[in-house]
Amino acid sequence: MVEDDIASRATDSVGINEMTVLAILGIILVGLTVRFVTMAFAPSLLRKIIRSENLQTKTVKQSDKALGSAIGAGVSYLLTLQLVRSVEAGSTTYAMPDIMLTMLPNVFQFVIALAVVIWAFRLVDVVQDVVMMLDADGVSDGTDKTLVSALESVLRFFIVFIGAIFIADAIGLDLTSLIAGLGISGLALALAAKDTISNFFGALTVLLDRPFKVGDWVVVGSSQGEVVEINLRTTLIRTGQDTVITIPNANLVNTPVENYGKRRWRRWQTMLHFDINSNPDSVEAFRDSVLTSIQDNAATMNEDSSWCRVNDISTTSIDISLNLYWDVQGGADERQEKEKFLLEIMQLARNHELSFYDNRIRKQSN
Repeated sequence: MVEDDIASRATDSVGINEMTVLAILGIILVGLTVRFVTMAFAPSLLRKIIRSENLQTKTVKQSDKALGSAIGAGVSYLLTLQLVRSVEAGSTTYAMPDIMLTMLPNVFQFVIALAVVIWAFRLVDVVQDVVMMLDADGVSDGTDKTLVSALESVLRFFIVFIGAIFIADAIGLDLTSLIAGLGISGLALALAAKDTISNFFGALTVLLDRPFKVGDWVVVGSSQGEVVEINLRTTLIRTGQDTVITIPNANLVNTPVENYGKRRWRRWQTMLHFDINSNPDSVEAFRDSVLTSIQDNAATMNEDSSWCRVNDISTTSIDISLNLYWDVQGGADERQEKEKFLLEIMQLARNHELSFYDNRIRKQSN
């Protein structure tokens, strides 16, 4: 009896009794149980709703822990509110100090906000799969990649912004006073964040005006490479040396951007050198055959502006200038068509019994 009185006085001195401690432990246990149950049954439920295998992997396997934590903490938060209301109503069964009445719900609210932010961040990767599902041809081109990159950047920004508000509220920050303080120091913040604001509007300019898209080869100032990602603050360009250049979007507004990806055609010029002793009639026939080949080639355009002409005659060679325009979509296609055309030129030269002049052979013979 004396021991019970001592224990009772000890709990009263800290403002919390044994029943309250047991209730809090029970709330935590219920939350953990709900978390593990959610992690166990959520995947099977989501698989019935979501048919895409990629979406299942990202929404189920990669986010089940965060989702379970959010739901488990949510159940614990609701039970904690019931406990707090019971204490505030003057319950004789439960007792806790005033500071715990405020802090205990905030702890679970903080866990909810943090888990939801983590879960939402992992779901951002789903944007690419959703865009691919809605795309008619199912092929990820530069426009789709640009849209995905922009949506992911915007979603991450809003997730961080909204999550910060909920987390600040969970830890007890007075948002009204905070907003008022921001209003007072707004000018200083605007000056400090002017580069960030400039980069944000630069990103909007890139996304609205679309001077380039993901996959285009661009030249920005002294930098050139393939656009691999467009974010709210920066644009990433992979150079020919396989390095990545990070360019602030504000620079893209004031710097000329040369976009090779928007070329209507790709001009190609070269010089062919035949031996000076070649038959002029054979050279002329070869020239006509090359022009016919250009006109018949489905990968060329502007045939009227293309030419194959004798450009110069020296003591050792006959120089023929060749100019044409490729109608291809990318560098790989251009290289492939160029290779096929060069092999065809070699065959035409053989057909007309023409030998290409090689200065190295002439020097060795001398």
